[in-house]
Amino acid sequence: MKNSSVWWIRVPVIFFIIIGITEYFIDSGDKPAFIEYPILLWFFLLVLLILVAIEIIIQAIESVMFRTLDEAAQKRYLEAKSTNWEWTWGKKTYNKLLGSKPIEKEGDIILDHNYDGIRELDNTLPPWWVYMFYATIIFAVVYLVRFHIVNDYTQTEEFEREVAEARAEVEAYKLTAKDLVDANTVELLTDASDISAGETIYTANCVACHMPDGGGGIGPNLTDENWILGGGIKNVFNTVSEGGRDGKGMVAWKQILKPIERAQVSSYILTKIYGTTPANPKAPEGDIWEETAE
Repeated sequence: MKNSSVWWIRVPVIFFIIIGITEYFIDSGDKPAFIEYPILLWFFLLVLLILVAIEIIIQAIESVMFRTLDEAAQKRYLEAKSTNWEWTWGKKTYNKLLGSKPIEKEGDIILDHNYDGIRELDNTLPPWWVYMFYATIIFAVVYLVRFHIVNDYTQTEEFEREVAEARAEVEAYKLTAKDLVDANTVELLTDASDISAGETIYTANCVACHMPDGGGGIGPNLTDENWILGGGIKNVFNTVSEGGRDGKGMVAWKQILKPIERAQVSSYILTKIYGTTPANPKAPEGDIWEETAE
């Protein structure tokens, strides 16, 4: 009668082999297939339940057959099962994979060669090595069909897809890590929440020098086309961060305002103040600035 006490080894092995085959044939990028495609998770769970159900049925059949044995046969069967914890199945599998002859049987494979009393054995390749060799052949055939006959995808396509995914992830990260912006990476913010926050920062810190409508007082006019240190979001952000002209410009706000706050107030100036008509505009200062393509 078949001994199925090693089902707890057999089931996981079969289960993970199925997962490995699925992972190979389903392109899911850097994520496991069952995470990229949640339906596969339910498929794997169904497979696991089926495997366990099969083992339960086998155990039930063995139990029924056990009851049909006479007392002596039942005793022999129980004695055989009691040796399972000695890893008899594992030992048999190990020896089978090695394919080596025990010392007492080496006489069957000894060769006629004799080198100063040293004899040579005609050992064959270990089965585990042969199985791996066959596996590489199968892998090569599948690879050939998939990538050179069916033309699944090329390395260039895979690279471009992964680069696009990486860029999308970077952009998504930027949305939740706005404090990482600097003068090189800052972009004009247009969300109402950012503009509202920028207005609050401007009212609290900038109106004393630039006036509430941006017409200018101690500081320059922010509504006209002239900019002392350049216009555009990158230049305005840099000016807010580093301060104005040495000795007579505004202070550097980078020690007071966070990067996102500097980006918000700069965006507010460019979207809500620049280009408007203030009540008492200060005379233009600096040069006319025009946006240029990068």
